[in-house]
This record gives sequence, structure tokens and C-alpha cells, in this order.
Amino acid sequence: MTPTALFELNGKTALVTGGATGIGRMATTALAAAGAQVFIASRKIDVCCATADEINSMGFAGSVHAMQGDVATEDGIEQLINDLDNQTDKLHILMNNAGRTWGAPLGTFPYSAWAKVFDLNVAGMFHLTQRLTNKLAESTTPDGPARVVNVGSVMGEIPMGDGAYSYAASKAAVHQMTRILAKELADQHITVNALAPGPFQSGMTKFAIGEDSGANRVGARVPLGRVGRPEDIAACMQFLCGAGGSYITGAIIPVSGGINVMTGPSIFGEDE
Repeated sequence: MTPTALFELNGKTALVTGGATGIGRMATTALAAAGAQVFIASRKIDVCCATADEINSMGFAGSVHAMQGDVATEDGIEQLINDLDNQTDKLHILMNNAGRTWGAPLGTFPYSAWAKVFDLNVAGMFHLTQRLTNKLAESTTPDGPARVVNVGSVMGEIPMGDGAYSYAASKAAVHQMTRILAKELADQHITVNALAPGPFQSGMTKFAIGEDSGANRVGARVPLGRVGRPEDIAACMQFLCGAGGSYITGAIIPVSGGINVMTGPSIFGEDE
């Protein structure tokens, strides 16, 4: 098998929620570059259409198609599935990327921030996967499993709240649900893995990272000395979704520049 064949996705169909912006857009670009037909969905159809047009203009082997979808509600999920069924009878890749955050100090963090974040980040992710399991299973073979890739966060791995308490807890839940679904869907030849990103420049992190000056400030605190780049997400997606990742399930991939292994100072101190 050639190196290219390990990562190519010719003939594959994918759905990426929240695929018009941020990490979702990075992943969508990677999937299309590898040859997949990618459906992207978000509440803002105009943003999805603009992203699809921009990626399709790059001349990749694959293609991107815009859809409107709100995976924060049961009705929204059902409508998205109906629309997808009208577009394709196959689904080889599902990326649960749509998510939201909420930040406030501990003393003022509101009760409402829990349901609003968990409804999308956890319940929406689970229910969409549940409802698409049959479609994924029907598109797979023992040698070519279907793939589910969930987007967690390094904040779901380490005790880092930074005022985003419900977000961090929701991403820990995403990681655990990834492991559970990996175990339960293996006999249907569906792999389930998750990315646990650190800081990337996106709409969700604009308040902290913003432009390059903010990225440099935040990147200086990352063990590897920088924030994430689009190719960091792209490489993970092409690996997990291609032939090279067909024997991996239940993994939480730390795309975080080493934040996942950060600890405090040496407990024995430094030599003088």
C-alpha cells in the first residue's frame, strides 16, 4: 500500500457538524483534499454556503456541500438527518464538531450555562450519532469501518476551568462517551475516536487568541511553543478516517501541543 493510499478518502461521504468555521472548517478542508464528499451543517446556512464555495474553489479531489442544521435540539437533529437522507444514501464519516462554550467567574457562573452547553456538546453529539448509527453501519465493511470523530478538548482532560466550567465538564463527557461508543459500536465495524484540541484560532477562542499577537501570547504558554495550525487537525482527520486509522478506536488524540501532560514544578525543587 502506498503512503497516499493510507490517507485517501476517494468515494467516501462525510458529515461535519459546525463544519463552516474553526476546527470544523479545518477538518472539512482536509477531508475534501483527501477526496471525500463532505456535507457541512450549521444553523447559519449562508456561512456554510460561503465556506463550501471557498473550499470547492481550491480544486481538491473531493467536494463540499452546505446544509442547515441545529444539533442542539431533537427536532433540529431529525431535520438534519432527513435532509441528509435526501442528499445521500451513504455515510462513511461523521464528525461531531458543533459546540459552544460559556465563560464567567466562579461566583457568577449562571445555572442556565449548564443546559445550554450540555444540550449541544453532549446530548446533541450522542443523539446525532445514535440516529446515524444504522446509516454508518450500512456503509461499512470489516476491512473498511465507518468512522465517528468527536471533538473534545484538552480542557476535558486536565483540571483547567478558566471560567468555562460547563464547557470543560462537557468535553470530559465527550471523551467518556467516545470510549463507551467505541466499545459498543465495534461489532458494527464503526470506529469512534475523539480529538482533544488545545488552543486554535477560531471563533470560539477569538476572545482569548484573536489575531497573531494573541496567538503568540497564548502559544508561549504551550509546551511546544505555539497554538495549533490547520494542518494539525488535517493530519489527524486524514489519519483517523483513512485506511491508516482503521484499527484504532476509543482513542482521545491530544492535539494540544503538550498541554495534556503539563504538571506543576518539580516537587523536590531545583538544584541550587
